[in-house]
Amino acid sequence: MAIIVNKMMQIFCERLKELRGLYRYTQRQMAEKIGISQPSYIRYENGTSEPTLENLVKIANIFDVSADYLLGRSDY
Repeated sequence: MAIIVNKMMQIFCERLKELRGLYRYTQRQMAEKIGISQPSYIRYENGTSEPTLENLVKIANIFDVSADYLLGRSDY
C-alpha cells in the first residue's frame, strides 16, 4: 500500500509542476489561489506534504482537470 501511495504522490508532484508551468503560474500565485502559504505550496511540489482534500479539489479546479488526473488515476 505504501508503494502505491508513494507512486501517487510522485505523479501528483510531477503533474502539479507540469500544469503550473503550462499555465505560467508562479509558486506564489498558486499558493494565493489555493489560500495557503508559499512554503506550504512548495512542499506539495517537492512531495514533503500532501494537500488536504479541499486543497486537492481547488488545484483540480484551477487547472480544469480531475483530482484523479492529479493523482495519476486517469490520463485526463
